[in-house]
Amino acid sequence: MATVLQQLNVEMATIVVRVRRSLVQLSHGRRGVGAGILWPPDGLIVTNAHVVQHHASPPAILSDGRILPTRLLATDTDHDLAALSVAASGLPTIELGAPEPLQPGQWVLALGHPWGVAGAATAGVIIGVGPPPEMPQFRGELIQVGVHLRPGHSGGPLVDVQSRVVGIHTMMAGPDVGLAVPLHVVKTFLHRLPGNP
Repeated sequence: MATVLQQLNVEMATIVVRVRRSLVQLSHGRRGVGAGILWPPDGLIVTNAHVVQHHASPPAILSDGRILPTRLLATDTDHDLAALSVAASGLPTIELGAPEPLQPGQWVLALGHPWGVAGAATAGVIIGVGPPPEMPQFRGELIQVGVHLRPGHSGGPLVDVQSRVVGIHTMMAGPDVGLAVPLHVVKTFLHRLPGNP
């Protein structure tokens, strides 16, 4: 049993190290730090609309310590998504998840900067995907996941056990329940950016 737990520890830590390379901090003044993720193609950052609502072009702090200016490309307040660009190449973009639907019970990890703690990680399982019961007025679907999110996780990635992003954190729904925007919703938003088909 100890060997299995040791292997699990190593594998989970490896996932976090791999994903952290694509994780950025977005500073938005007195209101703290949000998260974003380096998304393919090069120079694209995905985060939450509410992260950039008070500072449309927040500086992005990369995992290697570089600080880059950003430019706001688009926001979607209905789905709490925003796209930023940075003038840089060779960035470590995150791998995108498979098109298969998420299933309740699947293990996932949430990364972000809760309370300003850079690159923090927490783990849990998928509860379900669909309209969240806490938000009866919400039209659409969100990933409901049993993870401990805090301010600063916003805009960060929800990743599967293969280090692939499956969603973008958007809010807490309870002490140990978080909500994330599903990958296919993020892709639809990005396809509407200028220059995309």
